[in-house]
Parts: sequence; structure tokens; C-alpha cells
Amino acid sequence: MKQFQYTITDPIGVHARPAGMLAKAAKALDSTVTITKADGSKSAVATRLMAVMGMGIKTGETVTVTIEGGNEEANAAAIEQFFKENL
Repeated sequence: MKQFQYTITDPIGVHARPAGMLAKAAKALDSTVTITKADGSKSAVATRLMAVMGMGIKTGETVTVTIEGGNEEANAAAIEQFFKENL
């Protein structure tokens, strides 16, 4: 299991377009990617678009991203790069 924390910088937060891109990127990996709000109140599997949008993640909020199974090293690096470029 690999984890990293990321603070959302997108001015609108995690809305439909970046959430859709995240779901697509997560589906391409052979690991399960889970996003959890820093306060632990909500969590969702990244491939579930509506669940991710339902978390209501706003600009400036920190999330913990957990990568489990498959090639965790490579997948963690890929999804972290995705977050930096898109969220």
C-alpha cells in the first residue's frame, strides 16, 4: 500500500471535468486508488465518478490518496503526477 497527501489547487475544486479525468486515469491502472478527505469524513474509490464528485472536495482541502495492489510504485507515481497536473 502506498499513500500520499495532496492539497487541491484547482480554483473550482474537484468538479465534473477533473473528476472524470481522474476516474479514467485510475481505471487505466492495475491498482485500486482510494481518495479520503483529510478529516476522514468521506472516502471514495477514484474510478467511481459520482462518488468522487459527491465528496465535495474544495480548493485548499487536503486529501489522502491510497494505492493498493498491482504495481503500487509505478501507479502511485503516475496518479501523483496526475494530481499535480490536473487538480
